[in-house]
Amino acid sequence: MLDLLFETSWEVCNKVGGIYAVLSTKAKTLQKRYKDNLIFIGPDIWSADNPSPTFVEGKTPLAAWQRQTGLPSGVKVRVGHWDVPGKPVAVLVTYDALYPYKNELYAEMWNRYGVDSLHAYGDYDESCMFAYAAALVIESIVKWKNDPALKVVAHFDEWTTGMGLLHVKTYLPQVATVFTTHATSIGRSICGNGKPLYDYMPGYFGDQMAGELNMQSKHSLEKAAAHAADAFTTVSEVTARECEQLLERRPLVTPNAFEQHYVPKGAKFTSTRTAARRRMLQVAGALTGQRFPEDTMIIATSGRLEMRNKGIDVYLDALSSLRDALERVTSLQRKVVAFVLVPAWMKSPRTDLAENMASRKPHRLFDPVITHNLYNPDSDAVYTRINALGFHNEPQDMVTVIDVPSYLNGNDGIFDMTYYDLLAGLDAAVFPSYYEPWGYTPLESAAFGLPTVTTDLAGFGQWVLDNFGDDSDVSGIKVVHRDDSNYGDAVQSVVSGLINLYVMEPKMMQSVRNGSRTTSKAASWENFIKYYDEAYQLALKQVKA
Repeated sequence: MLDLLFETSWEVCNKVGGIYAVLSTKAKTLQKRYKDNLIFIGPDIWSADNPSPTFVEGKTPLAAWQRQTGLPSGVKVRVGHWDVPGKPVAVLVTYDALYPYKNELYAEMWNRYGVDSLHAYGDYDESCMFAYAAALVIESIVKWKNDPALKVVAHFDEWTTGMGLLHVKTYLPQVATVFTTHATSIGRSICGNGKPLYDYMPGYFGDQMAGELNMQSKHSLEKAAAHAADAFTTVSEVTARECEQLLERRPLVTPNAFEQHYVPKGAKFTSTRTAARRRMLQVAGALTGQRFPEDTMIIATSGRLEMRNKGIDVYLDALSSLRDALERVTSLQRKVVAFVLVPAWMKSPRTDLAENMASRKPHRLFDPVITHNLYNPDSDAVYTRINALGFHNEPQDMVTVIDVPSYLNGNDGIFDMTYYDLLAGLDAAVFPSYYEPWGYTPLESAAFGLPTVTTDLAGFGQWVLDNFGDDSDVSGIKVVHRDDSNYGDAVQSVVSGLINLYVMEPKMMQSVRNGSRTTSKAASWENFIKYYDEAYQLALKQVKA
């Protein structure tokens, strides 16, 4: 059993991507075990005008420490709780005051661990300064505890915290370190640059590819942290193979899970689903001037704006093929509304759409395929692809496609409902990813009882195949085969899955929805936390050795 567990991430109390979902849902299970001896550390990037929506400053057992932290001048902390299930202790730390020490820190990390910060750009400096500040917080708290017998684990997530792990490794040798990569920086870059990852994996050398793709700094930091950590983990067997090849160390697999607390139950789920469907069909009607019936099939994809990696290209091409297939069969009358819930460079909600939604007689709007104004409509990948595929959302179209380029946090100006609330209203969700280390979005949709499409290149998809087999009618999850050369086959597999759901009888559909829920419950933190226990114990054993 641990006496003290730190977990550091850029996404503590700061929702950016999937890591937020991992940590915020894992928190309840960890807090139940470790109580206030669990401490999350995140960046204090907030202000009075822009407060964190999930951090609540308040009394904690760290109050005495907070009065005498001994941190460098200008490095400030706020201590409170992360307002997620479990409400664990959270420390938010500023890091701007550490920039004057940047070169000194980078030189030390080069000399000790071979971290090449010379080629740094983008978010590298900011990430490293935060990680360094987080490490100083850990060092300060451990020294304040002043008990050499304490069993302490410091867990760092993603390359963005690697510099912190290396500092702890250097100056707190008694603290066991765990490093988790949720996706290797170089693997993501290979895919993002359109290169084939899987067929050529045995021939890729991480250091060489980092030089070719100008990723030397992030890659060298991630690799150094992976090798220095007492326990190195990743989220799926798919990514474990990637780590072994590109980072040259085999990690433990600690798969991601989901906290069922986020899913409303019983009558609350029914009312949430009804409200979500009403709002989504209202938006579709206000854009197109149509009235969509209650039995309209509503589907969606979501995630980061990575067309290839997240399979958004496959999704849109599948919708184009689905439209053609449905329009060839005149006996089919049920409409399909398909959303792309992918945040982009959004400027503002469309005022004409908001006004039309409030009208008793909404009329068809100009550009009826998008809900928010973009800064870059001519270069936005989703918007331009929708238009290139000829989705005009005319009354006769069987498939209506709507781009929602905004974060769905409950106050986007159009839906004004959260992503989870809208998720409850869908009939199916599609995530045909090419690069997806785990796949939180399909796991979330399964938890909400949605028939879900994913791929065997997603860690979650492979986990479904390994544990439930390839029968989507039982698991509720259709796992599409994807590789470097079967794009067209993957598109058609998604289309066939959607048509199967489109024509499915209600009784069978309910069975499939129940299967999705059962599958998601098997991937709960209650079942998966054992993998983290293994990593913590391995790390502690390495420190003792």
